[in-house]
Amino acid sequence: MIDSTARISKTATIAENVEIGPNVIVGDYSSIGGGTKIMANAVIGPWTAIGRNNVVHYGAIVGHDPQDFGYKGDESYLTVGDGNIFREYATIHRGNRAGTSTVIGNDNFFMIQSHVAHNCLMGSNIILAGGSLLAGHVTVEDRALISGNCVVHQFCRIGTLAMMRGLSRTSRDVPPFCIMDETHTVKTLNLVGLRRNGYGPVRVRALKNAFSMLFRGGPNMRENVGKVEAELEITEDVRYLIDFIKSSKRGVCFGKGASGGDFE
Repeated sequence: MIDSTARISKTATIAENVEIGPNVIVGDYSSIGGGTKIMANAVIGPWTAIGRNNVVHYGAIVGHDPQDFGYKGDESYLTVGDGNIFREYATIHRGNRAGTSTVIGNDNFFMIQSHVAHNCLMGSNIILAGGSLLAGHVTVEDRALISGNCVVHQFCRIGTLAMMRGLSRTSRDVPPFCIMDETHTVKTLNLVGLRRNGYGPVRVRALKNAFSMLFRGGPNMRENVGKVEAELEITEDVRYLIDFIKSSKRGVCFGKGASGGDFE
């Protein structure tokens, strides 16, 4: 069902069983998958591909031009998977250069006035709470939780099952399985998130041991990683955590008194 006041580009592709409300704008060369609902006054930008069973709430803007002085109107993209929810006035922007994309996976929840800037890569089952802001080229892995009014610097990574507490900010990578607070400071392991996602006692214990050595050991992250690899059992989860830290280009968030930046 498409409201008579909606403005749909002649080049847009709308699947069957799509609901489009009053005053919605759907831009050129965009596509909307079956079962998707777009509420009043929302805007779907050009070159935006939206999958199935998404819900775009009132006033949300999905696929608009990037906020980048270098963007000159070139064809760039936003790709959205299935089952995502975009609440009121959330804003999601396309890539900032010709042929580049912002990519969003499945079953994510973008709360009111959250923002995903150009060229971000987002996995699935992520929560972006109200007022949280992702700068350009940020990567967010599956099941991460970014709380209200958090800010993330461009090119940062947020690891799987990481949690940023409300009002926190980071210009470093946030390691998987961890809770970050204040300014890129790791506080503890995300035990509640791990248990809710089916991590049993053995897996959690291995991560606890690694976490303690990495973030509550000495101030040098490189040395801490070496100790973990030499002294602890390296489970699949621990290996993932270590590899995330090793691959960091911005340095990772750190525990109190640690530098976190030895792998930059």
